[in-house]
Amino acid sequence: MPPTVLIVDDHPTFRRFARRLLEEFGFSVVGEAPDGAAAIEATRRLRPETVLLDVLLPDVSGLVVAAELAREQSPPVVVLTSSRSASDLGAALREAPARGFIPKASLTGPAFAELVT
Repeated sequence: MPPTVLIVDDHPTFRRFARRLLEEFGFSVVGEAPDGAAAIEATRRLRPETVLLDVLLPDVSGLVVAAELAREQSPPVVVLTSSRSASDLGAALREAPARGFIPKASLTGPAFAELVT
């Protein structure tokens, strides 16, 4: 069974792009969420193995969402993403409870798989 993924991003165009890219590489996208509150609810409901999580969400930082998800009984593997570079996001990105970071412009199936498998 392919690894399951929840995509969290406030831009529908990016969610569609990421879904297509990850599904073509063999991941099973089980859901999408446009903001942090929806991400937490969807993670609890859908129980994805992995979450592709935008750092800059409209309601709360993806870093806060990652910390909340890390407290779950069976936390998913979180991969952070952003249109900004890692250096722009600073030390908070390095300290986040996430497996890694992929800039949106560098998102590929192999890059994602390298972090989550």
